[in-house]
Amino acid sequence: MIARLWELAVLAAFDGGKVNSDAGGLLLRAIEAKFGFIAQFSRCFTNPRDPEQIDHTLEELLKERIFGLCLGYEDLNDLDQLRYDPLLAVPVGKKDPLGNQHLGRDHGKALAGKSNLNQLELTPGRANAESRYKKMVAHTATTTSISSL
Repeated sequence: MIARLWELAVLAAFDGGKVNSDAGGLLLRAIEAKFGFIAQFSRCFTNPRDPEQIDHTLEELLKERIFGLCLGYEDLNDLDQLRYDPLLAVPVGKKDPLGNQHLGRDHGKALAGKSNLNQLELTPGRANAESRYKKMVAHTATTTSISSL
């Protein structure tokens, strides 16, 4: 057993049904749990989205994007395919890594798609709550306050 996540045990074995080579995400999760860099980074954003209307928190979106980059998935199209991958959903912090609790077209997709992740990269600094699509604004001046190793 590698770790306990919520009520689930994370077990590495070679006799399971689904095979995945991205177990490095579990190491990334442990590093983030110890240092909290992404949690700190998420506080450098303005996020006017209504928490009652979203499936993916800003911190989860950042984890998905950053962990994806660390695992070699630099393109958002790659992450769109990895929405189904429980071994990426677990390090991101999804309590339903198989996406079974999502309804309709998002059933089976635990993670955000490229349109959600794209908001992180394309939101102009002048966006506000009234902006039509892109609302998560990074305040680059505050990123310098994040502690370093």
